[in-house]
Amino acid sequence: MNTQTFPVTGMTCGHCVSAVSSEIQEIPGVTDVTVDLAAGGTSTVTVTSDTPVSETDVAAALDEAGDYHLATA
Repeated sequence: MNTQTFPVTGMTCGHCVSAVSSEIQEIPGVTDVTVDLAAGGTSTVTVTSDTPVSETDVAAALDEAGDYHLATA
């Protein structure tokens, strides 16, 4: 098992959590997605998968879910 965390902006409510979780869960190999919501700030999305997940795949899933983005450092 592989666990990664991604900082995500644009999430404000439970619907956002559901939309993001659902889309990331569709990435091949992903077995679990948990979200620590920071409404209006930078939320933490933890992804558990069989193999490492690329930031590109996560960014595409976030785009599909709505106006959500990986936070940049």
